[in-house]
Amino acid sequence: MPSFDIVSEIEMHEVTNAVDQAKRDLGNRWDFKNVQADIELEDKRITVSAEQEFQLEQLIDLLRMAFAKRNIDARALAEDGESKAGKLVKQHFALKQGIETDMAKKIVKMIKDQKMKVQASIQGDKVRVNGKKRDDLQEAIAMLREAELELPLQFDNFRD
Repeated sequence: MPSFDIVSEIEMHEVTNAVDQAKRDLGNRWDFKNVQADIELEDKRITVSAEQEFQLEQLIDLLRMAFAKRNIDARALAEDGESKAGKLVKQHFALKQGIETDMAKKIVKMIKDQKMKVQASIQGDKVRVNGKKRDDLQEAIAMLREAELELPLQFDNFRD
């Protein structure tokens, strides 16, 4: 029986490359000369820090552009709080990986509401979709790509 898995994963090596690229771009910008600003990657958390709020926003845009250049979906960045430390303003981001149970239930419900000839089941941090025909599975993939979800989805393990 044909099936595929719906997952939400990001390649950490590409994230590291994107952060390094954003740091290089930061070093090349004349408006950040003699300004204490930085982008740091720690495990699965990114911290952006700058002296002022508008500089912080520019750094976040710089980071999002670096993600886009590396084909990493910016929806994988989840704001994880803001803090002030001395004269620095910091913004923390968590990297979202895996599909949480609530989102998985929402995806399964979306597939069932479309009355497609496929079955969806939650398996840990991914959703497996089974169907009798390959066309039905491709229809399910197309429907999920059109849906505006706040999570980047990938479709892998497609089996005939």
